[in-house]
Amino acid sequence: MAERLAEPSTREASRFLKALSGETQKTPPVWLMRQAGRYLPEYRELRARAGGFLDLCYTPDFATEVTLQPIRRFDLDAAILFSDILVVPHALGQNVRFVEGEGPRLDPVTSLGEFKRLRETIDLAMLSPVYETVSRVRSELSQNKALIGFCGAPYTVATYMVAGRGGDEQAPARLLAYREPETFQALMDMLVEASAAHLVAQLKAGADAVQIFDSWSGDLPPSEFERWSTAPIKALCDKVRAEVPDAKIIAFARGAGTKLGAFARAIPAQGFGIGTSEDPAAARAAVPSHIALQGAVDPIALVAGGPALDRAVDAVLDALSGFPLILNLGHGVRQQTPPEHVAQLVARVRSAG
Repeated sequence: MAERLAEPSTREASRFLKALSGETQKTPPVWLMRQAGRYLPEYRELRARAGGFLDLCYTPDFATEVTLQPIRRFDLDAAILFSDILVVPHALGQNVRFVEGEGPRLDPVTSLGEFKRLRETIDLAMLSPVYETVSRVRSELSQNKALIGFCGAPYTVATYMVAGRGGDEQAPARLLAYREPETFQALMDMLVEASAAHLVAQLKAGADAVQIFDSWSGDLPPSEFERWSTAPIKALCDKVRAEVPDAKIIAFARGAGTKLGAFARAIPAQGFGIGTSEDPAAARAAVPSHIALQGAVDPIALVAGGPALDRAVDAVLDALSGFPLILNLGHGVRQQTPPEHVAQLVARVRSAG
């Protein structure tokens, strides 16, 4: 086990959890989506030893180390479990693999017959290494650092399951939803149940909060967004809360834009993410003032660094000051990001307080 990362303190000292409790802080907490990954040399070194990507996710020694790497390097306020949203379809019986240089590949689910070949319920035993990683990370983190678990939102996971690949390949899922809405609804219902069980297991293993990533729903028309993003995420949150009533939840529908206000009013979460393309001030006006917003620094500004990055950080801080805030990116850290630019961002946030 790695040594403890900082002097322990009470869990109440976590700036991240304070923000999710609706507290406005002079210095907001900061963490970054994809903060553990290929831009870090220590990750690349470990990744080369791990074998396949899923081997990395399912080996607690490796996954624990990767989760903690950015905390050691940057003293961020929260660690996010190193895993992948596609462990859920994998544990439902779908063939999932990662091709070097190309990303995830899945055997597509494009018909009712293929859908029925999946398991009816998620195999949590298959994911036990993930929950062991959660427990290990929580034991290694100092108490003033939060640990975030996560899952993909049902719609986003469905886009991968239907298309058989990652990226922004949404057309196959959207066509299935239009042509066979009953089949698509059955898939979404399965993913709500499976994702809820996965989040509950992470919370019970020691995660302090969970985030639901809906990366691809922002392009949906409003009525389809409500049906395939808002309604399933609400059902997912309700199921998590039924098992863990005090669960802290962040919902992130990237690109929700003008749909964010209705999304936030419908979903029982303590925090909502805002993407790069969204106006933080408009998002703040649309979401109840006691609810934390998370985001929305441009990942490209993080790649650029220097004065451009300072301006991007300052713009978010200025727009969201006086309200509960978790400073983050509007999407994930890019592979070409210099690590020193992450250090610059953290220093800028901390100096602003």
